[in-house]
Amino acid sequence: MSSIRVIKKYPNRRLYDTEISSYITIEDVRQLIVDGETFEVRDAKTGEDLTRQVLLQIITEHEQDGQPMLSTQLLSQLIRFYGDSLQGFMGNYLERSMQLFLEQQQQFRSQMGGMLGQTPWAMLNQLTERNMSLWKDFQQNLGSSMGTGPDSVRNKDTRKPR
Repeated sequence: MSSIRVIKKYPNRRLYDTEISSYITIEDVRQLIVDGETFEVRDAKTGEDLTRQVLLQIITEHEQDGQPMLSTQLLSQLIRFYGDSLQGFMGNYLERSMQLFLEQQQQFRSQMGGMLGQTPWAMLNQLTERNMSLWKDFQQNLGSSMGTGPDSVRNKDTRKPR
């Protein structure tokens, strides 16, 4: 099995994943990216590498839905760099900036994880358990101070009057 997953793109725009021997959708390709899979998209007839075009298609579709990440101003500025003497530099700069951003994001997440414990859910569970314990203590103390708590019932003389 090859380390790079090959997806073939046919003239009818269908994508065929050679690893699972099945047709997939563009959303399936996006999920491969999210899962960190290494792949390339090849034209089924010519073998031409179409990976960049498919990635741009995914970006285009996601930019049209919901909250876009790339503003009109940013896209305009990127377009201005095409043909500029700094075009090659810009690609490297953006790639390095994204890598630095991802490293900082990972650092932030691990620091937050350290502050919060294992996970935010673990902290929430601990907080809930502590609050339940405090609530039970409050109820017991309130009941015993009023003479109706569990201790006062156990200590009451339950013999019938004579």
